[in-house]
Amino acid sequence: MVRHVALIALCFAIAGCGGSTPRPEKSGYAAERISSQKEIPASMRGVSAKQLFGKANAGSNQPPAPYGSYAKGCVAGAQQLAETGPTWQAMRLSRNRNWGHPETIDFIEKLSAKAARQPGWNGLYIGDISQPRGGPMLTGHASHQMGLDVDIWMLTPNRMNLSRAERENISSISMRRAKGAFTNSDWTRQHHEVIKAAAQDPRTARIFVFPGAKVRMCKDEKGDRAWLRKIRPWYGHHYHFHVRLKCPKGMQGCVNQAAPPAGDGCADAQQWVDNILTPPPPSKTPPKVKPKPRRELTLADLPRQCSAVLQSR
Repeated sequence: MVRHVALIALCFAIAGCGGSTPRPEKSGYAAERISSQKEIPASMRGVSAKQLFGKANAGSNQPPAPYGSYAKGCVAGAQQLAETGPTWQAMRLSRNRNWGHPETIDFIEKLSAKAARQPGWNGLYIGDISQPRGGPMLTGHASHQMGLDVDIWMLTPNRMNLSRAERENISSISMRRAKGAFTNSDWTRQHHEVIKAAAQDPRTARIFVFPGAKVRMCKDEKGDRAWLRKIRPWYGHHYHFHVRLKCPKGMQGCVNQAAPPAGDGCADAQQWVDNILTPPPPSKTPPKVKPKPRRELTLADLPRQCSAVLQSR
């Protein structure tokens, strides 16, 4: 436990934590796995899954369906978020990661319309959703594999006419202070209300933000607090907040993350902040086993349906 909280403090003290994503918790559903290499086309055997999925430039010609889990899956029939809409703009278009399950696209469109009603906001700047067919990414995220995760920039969206070049070159802004223990002066009530609206959508499973933001929202919310349960503190997530949707109804091949613990989660977030402000001493006991480097995922590690997703024309 001591080593765990020390790592939390260390992660906030250095750059590069934003790509970290919590592992899905256990679910009662076991994804259908490939049982033999013979099921995989010869050209795909032994090739890293991120290389295979990274090559796809359009969604598969299949009914929409997420398969597997958020960090080990794929998405059939993904829909591309329009580069520009009435109340949103997709950022970093060169990545081609503005693809998602239709429920995710609908969620973005509806949430952005609510955001546009906030003073000074014209909508939302949308970061990564998924690759055209989901799956492991060439760079960055461990999750975002089923088209049910979306990163939404913290930068106040005051223009909805950014050029492609501007979307490549501008960056979001950090909302954190003191290594994530507090929000800074760029945080506004509008950020609170937009994240609240996202959490109140019944399709939302969790929203990841830096600890100081969760604690701030806990202190500022004077009305219904039920939505705070979905706001979870996690490493990074101070340039964007990460929305994770539940598996759509009837999608049997999709593994949900377990529901958040009961309660509003505010005491837990405060503990994260306390550990940032006063890091516990490092453990004097060295680990017994040196952790092995993470192995590259191959198609054999993903649900059986992901092979068909890749082969669909």
